[in-house]
Amino acid sequence: MLKNDMLDQWDRENFFHPSTHLAQHARGETPNRIVTGGSGVYIEDRDGNRLLDAFAGLYCVNVGYGRTEIAEAIAEQAKELAYYHAYVGHGTEASITLAKMIIERAPKNMSKVYFGLGGSDANETNIKLVWYYNNMLGRPEKKKIISRWRGYHGSGLMTGSLTGLETFHNKFDLPFDKVIHTEAPYYYRRPDLGMSEADFTAHCVAELEALIEREGADTIAAFIGEPVLGTGGIVPPPAGYWDAIQKVLKKHDILLIADEVVTGFGRLGTMFGSDHYGIEPDIITIAKGLTSAYAPLSGSIVSKKVWDVLERGTDENGPIGHGWTYSAHPIGAAAGIANLKLVDSLGLVKNAGETGAYFVKTMKEALSDHANVAEVRGEGMLCAVEFVEDKAERRFFDPAAKIGPQMAAALLKEGVIGRAMPQGDILGFAPPLCLTREEADKVVAATVKAVKGVFG
Repeated sequence: MLKNDMLDQWDRENFFHPSTHLAQHARGETPNRIVTGGSGVYIEDRDGNRLLDAFAGLYCVNVGYGRTEIAEAIAEQAKELAYYHAYVGHGTEASITLAKMIIERAPKNMSKVYFGLGGSDANETNIKLVWYYNNMLGRPEKKKIISRWRGYHGSGLMTGSLTGLETFHNKFDLPFDKVIHTEAPYYYRRPDLGMSEADFTAHCVAELEALIEREGADTIAAFIGEPVLGTGGIVPPPAGYWDAIQKVLKKHDILLIADEVVTGFGRLGTMFGSDHYGIEPDIITIAKGLTSAYAPLSGSIVSKKVWDVLERGTDENGPIGHGWTYSAHPIGAAAGIANLKLVDSLGLVKNAGETGAYFVKTMKEALSDHANVAEVRGEGMLCAVEFVEDKAERRFFDPAAKIGPQMAAALLKEGVIGRAMPQGDILGFAPPLCLTREEADKVVAATVKAVKGVFG
């Protein structure tokens, strides 16, 4: 394909990029990578660079790039029926089949799937359903949602409020007052270094209990959390965390929304993160791995407990007043079916558990002793390396030094894509679930070189 040499100029003149320093990009001060292709765990850009994408796009290309089975399913669906809506009982073979496939894979108490396009709109749906649920139960004051600091749940108005990262709040007048935040289950950043994991779990529980006491349990509708913190630092929870948190929620009749946008469909070595940690959610948020991002699609999986109340609501009030034009889009659904078939046939859930464990173990062995490596952590096909100025004193670098971005840039020079995570000097990895041990070794070796390049 001939290179269009106007693309860079057109990009900077016309394209509004998400999560980007707009002024620097418009002035041409930041790189502009135009991606042209991909295969397996690699992407290619128009300058001929072949890069190992150790972040799977944005945690999402689970089956890897270039899977013709999904491309063909999308094309066939587009030729047969490119679109029809899902309102008033309408469906397509693809949307109905995918809903069945999801319920078959979901935790046993799940009942129905509502489809959207992305994780943000799925969590917007979840909030509306939780409010509807409590109105139907005669509890109009029970509406607040508890999220966690450093959690990521979207970039909308309510979902941006749920997100516990300051970048998503600054100058947007967020968070809204119906959203309240509690302690992040981030053991490395515990308030007292003398705390054991059990102590820190007890601390998180105490903070949650205190928040509920202050706000009043009769005002709190739901608690939302990722099984493993994602964008907030790729942080697995401390031992016993989810069991202890669920006991508090059940005691106060607070619904649990498991945001599985990142962990759903295999990333932790189980089909869902809820399976991995023994979570019994009332609603599950899905996206990313549902189609491996070959087409936009998200979902809200609703438990029987919630569904029964929604059904009664429509008997009393008529059709539920919620819907998106592109809900259950047949092209997205066709991609989802083909994707989940590949997840099964390629054994990607098992590979995420086994190769992921090898990847995290190898990264720990390579870097844990480095003077500026605070922690190497991970679970399944998720891994993070956190950097500090002084390891013994847990003294963090000045954010102005931008150690995380420097590390991601140094890694890129080694032909590997990692992600500089926000609010800390953290290099994150979330490779496609098809990663091999040899490819894991390449990521680790490149990371070691990047660390040496930044710290000398």
